Amino acid sequence: MDILLILKALVLGLVEAASEFLPISSTGHLIIVGDFLKFTGPRAETFEIFIQLGAILAVVWIYRERLLNIATNMNRDLKVRQLVLNLIIAFIPAAVLGLLLHKAITHYLFNPVTVAAALVAGGVVILLVERYAPADRVRSVDDLSWKDALVVGLAQSLALFPGVSRSGATIMGGMLGGLSRFAATEFSFFLAVPTMFAATFYSLYKEWAQLTVADVPIFAVGFVAAFLGGLVVVRFLLAYVGRHSFIPFAWYRIVFGGLLLAYFHYHPWVGS
Repeated sequence: MDILLILKALVLGLVEAASEFLPISSTGHLIIVGDFLKFTGPRAETFEIFIQLGAILAVVWIYRERLLNIATNMNRDLKVRQLVLNLIIAFIPAAVLGLLLHKAITHYLFNPVTVAAALVAGGVVILLVERYAPADRVRSVDDLSWKDALVVGLAQSLALFPGVSRSGATIMGGMLGGLSRFAATEFSFFLAVPTMFAATFYSLYKEWAQLTVADVPIFAVGFVAAFLGGLVVVRFLLAYVGRHSFIPFAWYRIVFGGLLLAYFHYHPWVGS
């Protein structure tokens, strides 16, 4: 067993957990951290896809009672049916564009330089949304209309560009549409379940041939780290949004992305 690879898997699993649900881009951070750890190539890409399952299962566990209620009361509860319909509507834009553009995005955009630029741009967008977003009109996910869901879904499609952040795009899109921070954040979590399951299983299906039995310990460590870390981060963010803005995350993105752009200016990225 390669202890160094295990440590890299642990670090990347924790990075996935910390960045998947915060508006700072998990894909972007995994690309950058993987590059610095020299953990790149097809095997690393498959690993990064797999550990997303650990992170999303953290959401499933935290919301297990709510999700069970949705599954058992969909035929009887109008609000539950509306929530499911809203999730379907919000899911469709990114799903369609992802299928159409997946190869091109992976080939041309998955590199630290484009990620760094997207981190900076996303930070600026968060600052603008925090300053100019309209007053809260929707305070609960149960009160979203199909139009609200479509706005969030269109915003989520922007996260196909690595470095944008799926959670950041959906939360900021929701806030621009009049959702409260808490409603936008909670709907982002619910939307993450079908979106990330679909994206992960599709990618694993495409890349399954890359896996071997020797990869099991590495993948297991990354998966468990992403799951346990995800439990902490989701609970933290739900508590945080009730009292604070996303401005600190915006400045983090701008400073971190700016430092990366400076670094890669003097140390050009040459690919894996």
